[in-house]
Amino acid sequence: MRQQWTTPRLLGSLLLVAVVGISCVGAAPAGEAKAAPAVVPLGQVIPAPAEVDAGGTPYEITSRTLIRVADDSREARRIGEQLAKVLRPSTGYRLPVTDEGGRDGIRLEISRKAQELGAEGYRFESGRRGVTITAKEPAGLFHGVQTLRQQLPPRIESDSRQEGPWKVAGGRIEDTPRFAYRGAMLDVSRHFFTVDQVKRYIDQMAMYKVNKLHLHISDDQGWRIAIDSWPRLAEYGGSTQVGGGKGGYYTKAQYKDIVRYASERYLEVIPEIDMPGHTNAALASYAELNCDGVAPPLYTGTSVGFSSLCVPKEITYDFVDDVIREIAAITPGKYFHIGGDEAHSTPHEDYVKFMDRVQPIVAKYGKTVMGWHQLTGGNPAGGAIAQYWGYDQTGQAERDQVVAAAKKGTKLVLSPADRSYLDMKYTKDTPLGLAWAGLVEVDRSYDWDPGTYLTGAPESSIFGVEAPLWSETISTSAHIEFMAFPRLPGIAELGWSPAATHDWDAYKERLAAHGPRWDALGMEYYKSPKVPWPAS
Repeated sequence: MRQQWTTPRLLGSLLLVAVVGISCVGAAPAGEAKAAPAVVPLGQVIPAPAEVDAGGTPYEITSRTLIRVADDSREARRIGEQLAKVLRPSTGYRLPVTDEGGRDGIRLEISRKAQELGAEGYRFESGRRGVTITAKEPAGLFHGVQTLRQQLPPRIESDSRQEGPWKVAGGRIEDTPRFAYRGAMLDVSRHFFTVDQVKRYIDQMAMYKVNKLHLHISDDQGWRIAIDSWPRLAEYGGSTQVGGGKGGYYTKAQYKDIVRYASERYLEVIPEIDMPGHTNAALASYAELNCDGVAPPLYTGTSVGFSSLCVPKEITYDFVDDVIREIAAITPGKYFHIGGDEAHSTPHEDYVKFMDRVQPIVAKYGKTVMGWHQLTGGNPAGGAIAQYWGYDQTGQAERDQVVAAAKKGTKLVLSPADRSYLDMKYTKDTPLGLAWAGLVEVDRSYDWDPGTYLTGAPESSIFGVEAPLWSETISTSAHIEFMAFPRLPGIAELGWSPAATHDWDAYKERLAAHGPRWDALGMEYYKSPKVPWPAS
C-alpha cells in the first residue's frame, strides 16, 4: 500500500495556512497562458458533466438575487445557506435564502419525480431570469451547487468584496456520475491531523463531487481514535507520530463532529483499522496482543511489514470485536475498512484464518467489509469491497487473483499507486512525497480509464476510484494541498464523468482555470509545467 476548516472557508471561512519549505511555483508552463473568459463557458467545470446544451442569455447575480428553496425541505435550505456563505463575502450581496415562490433568482429544487437523475445527479438550467438546479436527492442538489460555483468567476471564492459582474452562462446541464464510489483517503496515523485540518480537506474534496472520505486511523506509528474498552490505544498508542512528534487522537465527540461535517457535504466517512499488520501502535499499548506477551516500543519510522496481531490468541478477536463495535456505533456509513495489506509478518495461512474470523465481526455490527486487495488472497465475504493499489510493477499473479475475485462478484475500488497515490512525487525535485511507485505528474494521474484499467476485470465490477494520501512526509494542511492539487480533481473526474469526456488536452485547459480559484481560496498547490496556468 505504501512501501517504504474555526469553520473553514471553502464552504464557509477558509483557515489560511502558512507554508514552510514548499515552493508552489513550477517551471513556466509550455504554451501561452490564456486570459480568463468574461463568462465561464457552460460545462467548463470539473468533473466534466455528462450532457451540456449551451446557449441563451446568461444569468447575472445581483443585489436583488434571492436563493429560493421549498418550505418543506430542510436539506435544500441548508444547501442554500452553504451557497450563500460562499457568495456573500465576494459579492457583497445579502442573497437571502427564502421559501417564497418565484421563477427568478437561484432556485434549488428537490423533485422525487426526477428519477432519471438517481441519487447524486442534477439538472442545471440557466437563463436571463435565473438559475434552477433540480435533483431527486439532496446529494444531487449539493453537487449541482458545486457546478454553479465553478460557473462563476474564480474570484467568487474570495473572502473579501470583489468587483463583478457575476454571470452564469446560459443553457442546460444534465449530469449523473459514472461510478458510485469517488473517494479520497487521508492517513492521519503517520502524522496526526486536527479536526479543523480534516474539515478543510473535506471542503476541498466536496468541490469536486468526491463522496467518500476514507480515514486511515491506525497504523504502526499511531492510533488515532479513543476506544473506551481499550483506553491505552489512544492515550499511549496515539502519543507519537513519524519523526517523534506528539501525535494526537480524536475523542469520540471529535470523530462524530468530522462525520457530521462530512455528511453535510454528502461525503460518507469510511474508518480504517488496518490489521493484522500495521499494528505496532496497538501492540505497544497492550502486551497481551503480542504472541510473546511482550509489548514492543512505540515506532516513529516509516518501514512497513514488521508488525502483526497474534492470530492464535483469542484475546485478539475480543480486541477486534470491541474496536469494530465502538467505531461502528458512531459511524453511520455503510463500510468498515479492515486494511489487510503488507502483512508480511503474518504467515499466509494465519492471514486467511484471521480474515475469516474478522469479516463476520464487521457484518455483526451492520457494516460491509472493505479491505486492500490482498483480501482477495483469502475468502472475501459476500458484498466485500477490495481496494486495488497495485501499479506497473505489480506481479501478474497478484493481478490475476484480484481479477478472479472480481469475476466472482467482489467489487473493486481502484487506487493504482502510480496513478492515484497523492503522496507520490510529481518529479524527482518535488520536496515532499515518496517515489517507490514512480513519479506521478498530473497528466499521468489523469490519463487512465478505470473501466478498462485492470485487464480482465468486468467494468461492472468497478465500484469506483479513490485517491489515497499517505502521510510519511505530510504534516500540514499546506502539504496536503500541495500534493493533492492539481491531481485530486482529475481522479474525481475519472470517477464522475463519462469515459468519452476523458481527454488530457481538453482537461488541462479546464484544470488551468482552477488555479485562480485555488488562489482566491488561499490554497497551496503545485503549478505543474504540464498545465497552461493563467498569467498572474
